[in-house]
Amino acid sequence: MTKRYYITTAIDYVNGQPHLGHAYEKVITDVIARAQRSLGNEVFFLTGLDEHGQKVQQTALKEGKNPQAYCDELARDWRLFAVKLNLSIDDFVRTTEVRHKQVVQAILSRLQAGGHFYKAEYKGWYSTKEETFLTDKDRLPDGTFDSAYGDVIELAGTQMQFIYP
Repeated sequence: MTKRYYITTAIDYVNGQPHLGHAYEKVITDVIARAQRSLGNEVFFLTGLDEHGQKVQQTALKEGKNPQAYCDELARDWRLFAVKLNLSIDDFVRTTEVRHKQVVQAILSRLQAGGHFYKAEYKGWYSTKEETFLTDKDRLPDGTFDSAYGDVIELAGTQMQFIYP
């Protein structure tokens, strides 16, 4: 009996060129996909790029480029990377593609209609470099944050929260 097997790599942030670490992950994933196919299973192997986020925008602007144009340039290199690695991928998705946006909007609309979101206030210390909020456990004894976090700013506002079923 044929089984359906879905496998994906990380959907990498496109804030730089692919490197050996990316190659390692993609080749290992490809080995798994090929092994599953050799067992007669129906395999769908996905990879692609996450073209959203502060680091992508910051890197593009630092290079004096429009973020979408910057992503378009790098996406060509990432696609060639997959070709050079001879990956047996079935699809390469970019989060800025219309088809991706439509699927995400449809899913979020269904969740919203189902009452799975609520608005909540937030306030906290945010590391832009690490793209994460920090807690008091992250503070040094003198109350500051380790320089590894880069600039830490206090953020406050309202955001949508997901209600887990």
